[in-house]
Amino acid sequence: MEAARTYKKSKPINAISMPINIVFNVVLIIVTLLCILPIVLIFMISISDERILIEQGYTFFPKKISFATYEYLFKDTASLLDAYKVTIFTTVVGTAISTAMTMMYAYPISRKSFKYRNVFSFIIFFTMLFQGGLVPWYILYTRYLHINDTLLALIMPGFVSAFNCLIIRTFFRQGLPDEILDAAKVDGAGEFYTFVRIVIPLSTPAIATIALFQALFYWNDWYICMLFIQDSKLFNLQYSLYQALNSLEALSSNSVNAAGVGSAVNVPTETMRMAMAILSIGPIVLAYPFFQRYFVKGLTIGAVKG
Repeated sequence: MEAARTYKKSKPINAISMPINIVFNVVLIIVTLLCILPIVLIFMISISDERILIEQGYTFFPKKISFATYEYLFKDTASLLDAYKVTIFTTVVGTAISTAMTMMYAYPISRKSFKYRNVFSFIIFFTMLFQGGLVPWYILYTRYLHINDTLLALIMPGFVSAFNCLIIRTFFRQGLPDEILDAAKVDGAGEFYTFVRIVIPLSTPAIATIALFQALFYWNDWYICMLFIQDSKLFNLQYSLYQALNSLEALSSNSVNAAGVGSAVNVPTETMRMAMAILSIGPIVLAYPFFQRYFVKGLTIGAVKG
């Protein structure tokens, strides 16, 4: 009887007390609010009236709601949709190609059996320290490869990332036990078969990490589009919004020169920046829940016994 009572009163080893649980929940709620409230503030500023915003400052509860900024941005809906299509296409295709090429480069230099692994590791690391420069890069793309004004110009610069390559190489060395790869070799599996059927499934967390990095690179890029793209139908989202902001700032500057500061207040330059932030972060936020579930997986735990 006493043993039964003792068993009922015993707690699991990883159990925490009620006060500590309350503290943890309060801290997590505060952290969550600190992450969400800035986005809410940006949205509220984007729908604020420009004149009231200048007078009142940033606030969660604007006195007057105005959608003039979004009306200006959606004035040319076709161009905006084209920009979204170009950005989504370059992000999806570029991320897939870049992740595949990065893994195929990192896997050989992570294998001890590869004789020249140190040489190729130095080559990829050297590109992180020294680069050819902007002018040779531009000449190569425009005069020799002739890929300016094409979608390939937006995708090719991110094909291989030296930083991501070193990350995935480190994961291959430390996260994949040699016993698994040796067992596959004993069973008659070649390097390509081992890479596709064993290495890739066990490297899902690392793949998700570098894929997320590359997706953010392609989604946020506007500089490459400015260099190589002249056709407005191939402008990506970031560069289209950048041009819209420049046009609005030029309009504001002209109104100041023509009639003084008072007439320029009606031009929504400040709310335009916030609206651009909302439009640009909206779709890419959906990628985080997709990648998040891979970060918590330890696929190699328990893979090797003994």
